[in-house]
Amino acid sequence: MKILLTGSNGLLGQKIIDDLLLRTDITLIATAKGENRHPAKGSFIYESVDLNDDEKWLEIFENYRPDALIHGGAMTQVDICEDERVMCDKVNVDATTLLSMLCKHFNTHLIHVSTDFIFDGKKGYYTETDLPAPVNYYGLSKWKAEQAVFASGAKAAILRTILLYGVTYGLSRSNIVLWVKQSLEQGKAITVVKDQSRCPTLAQDLAAACIAAAISGATGIYHICGPEQMDIVTLAKRVANFWHLDANLIGEISSETLKQRATRPPHTAFHLGKANMELDYYPRSLEEGLAIVDAELKAFANG
Repeated sequence: MKILLTGSNGLLGQKIIDDLLLRTDITLIATAKGENRHPAKGSFIYESVDLNDDEKWLEIFENYRPDALIHGGAMTQVDICEDERVMCDKVNVDATTLLSMLCKHFNTHLIHVSTDFIFDGKKGYYTETDLPAPVNYYGLSKWKAEQAVFASGAKAAILRTILLYGVTYGLSRSNIVLWVKQSLEQGKAITVVKDQSRCPTLAQDLAAACIAAAISGATGIYHICGPEQMDIVTLAKRVANFWHLDANLIGEISSETLKQRATRPPHTAFHLGKANMELDYYPRSLEEGLAIVDAELKAFANG
């Protein structure tokens, strides 16, 4: 089986590569913009390509004829998406539209990664049949991308996720868990939002779900996240407690006072029943995930 991957230099992309390198039955063609940042260079095919390079994508599909595409590449900086809407649409909508059409033409199974931010966050514990109502431009762009996937007629699965955390090689990307840990280790007081809640998702769990969807030929929408919903203050304090750091350095602020450029949905969580049954998806607890992060950080520190 040949799997094509976008966004291979990102957190999710690197974890997908890690998993696929353990398999002998899959040929991986990883893609990202710029040089390959995964340390196992030479163990898989790598193509440097911009998400909006239409000619290069056609060439890649013609050359490799992938059985599946895991599309994890996207513009995900929520506030930047709010300010730079043309670029946001170009990366999140136009590129997805192109890739979906190529998947349809080449009979490639598409696994598209989406987000909880397509919802307004008023309900919480969303199912796959709940109607999207994004409250920021990033969420709107990802909702438009989902519509483009289905409009293409390609065989496709959409995997929506929530607040991804984990460790990239070279620590090239940060996230809420690493930011809290590193700030508290340095003795810095931090302020986190108290009136938003999420289900933190370990990157390895999402990677496994993407691969399971690709191998099984899954179609339709799947909700993929961590098993627990918690407010961001609780998340920060659990990070502090896990690494025996000073939780007194954690301050609280309301979303209204924080005045972020893009509105965030207040409460997002997913029902996981469909993913449990069809993808055998059973995510690890936050503390289990933090233990994996801790082991990875120690391994990287030791070279």
